[in-house]
Amino acid sequence: MQELETELLHLAISKGKKNTFVQIPTASSHEGQSRREHWQSLGREQADRIGSQCVYLPIHEREDAFNLDFLDLIADAGLIYFSGGDPHRVAEIFSGSPLWEEIIKQWNSGTSLAGCSAGAMAFGGTIMGLRRSNHSPGLSLLPDIEVIPHYDKMLGWLPERVASFVLKSDSQSVLLGIDEYTALVHTDSWRRAGRGKVHVLRGSLDFTE
Repeated sequence: MQELETELLHLAISKGKKNTFVQIPTASSHEGQSRREHWQSLGREQADRIGSQCVYLPIHEREDAFNLDFLDLIADAGLIYFSGGDPHRVAEIFSGSPLWEEIIKQWNSGTSLAGCSAGAMAFGGTIMGLRRSNHSPGLSLLPDIEVIPHYDKMLGWLPERVASFVLKSDSQSVLLGIDEYTALVHTDSWRRAGRGKVHVLRGSLDFTE
């Protein structure tokens, strides 16, 4: 998704933001130091490809999201990127924290914000229990949206679980299935980007292809 990330970065720069790519590895940081180093390396390589300065934020536990020293590192960032892993963990660590409040502040003033897989799931009002038995609260950046990432693969991995989410009749949220190597982007309106499809599985959402 290099082309999209470059676009998002430069959109923020055009609004006065810095040429910085802030990577947040929280979703997988519990998997050990080797995974942390893996994601840090991927972030650094992507920042190099899009011509940006990489800022790696080691938010591994909830107390890290209350570390005020990190606030300056995201001030006026061009792109803040949540990498993949466990979305429930992202919400549990960031919910109600000073760092999340600052991220929202920066986003509202022009910083681009992106989430890969777990990151995208955590932005919703509810995180679906794809691997857990129960749903859990999301960060409510987009309170009326629920996301199933890797949708084109997930149908093969967990078909019964996916079907149960689609048929859930008591939910008022929009349920989206987003294929791999695909993104749903909101600037002035919603649009699809990437090689796959965005599937509206429940509710209604208008977007351009």
